[in-house]
Amino acid sequence: MGHAGMAAAAVRYLRAGPVEPLPRPELRCVREDERAPVDQAEFRRVLGNFASGVTVVTAPAADAADTGSAGPAGFACQSFSSLSLDPPLVAFMVARTSTTWPRIARAGVFCVNVLGASQAGLCRAFARSGTDKFAGVAHTPSPVSASPLLTGALAWIDCTIHAVHTGGDHLIVVGRVDALGATDDDEPPLLFHKGRFL
Repeated sequence: MGHAGMAAAAVRYLRAGPVEPLPRPELRCVREDERAPVDQAEFRRVLGNFASGVTVVTAPAADAADTGSAGPAGFACQSFSSLSLDPPLVAFMVARTSTTWPRIARAGVFCVNVLGASQAGLCRAFARSGTDKFAGVAHTPSPVSASPLLTGALAWIDCTIHAVHTGGDHLIVVGRVDALGATDDDEPPLLFHKGRFL
């Protein structure tokens, strides 16, 4: 059976009815008296060979009395991906220890800003914590969520939070796409590879 035949068989299978989910695997942390299955430094080194695009995920300002911060929220994120065409879904991963994530979660919406090769400095600014990340950063409200749309971003994806799943020491955030757009600029995207920007 060729590729076309396999694809047709997969479509017939999926149309046959709902797909039963697999049982959830047992996930647990490594105990202090156990050896980790993979050394964390080696994990970072090997996975660093995979070049990833760089984004800034933003959310609109919330009530200062609620969050202790009146400004918008944002953080640099390289673990972003498209997920589904129908319905249109995207996903990003965020550390459970992130201080920005609770503000985005409260907003219930976010905008993914895809950075261009000339925006490494902007990425570094949004990777810092404890500073006003939006100081001196030009932005406009995205059309649906009013999240900051960063000036000069190659593309933007405006989303509503659709689901949040656990993934070890990170959370997997799924967003339903409400609006999106891209510039006509020929600038290449900002990439991160082996601990540095390309």
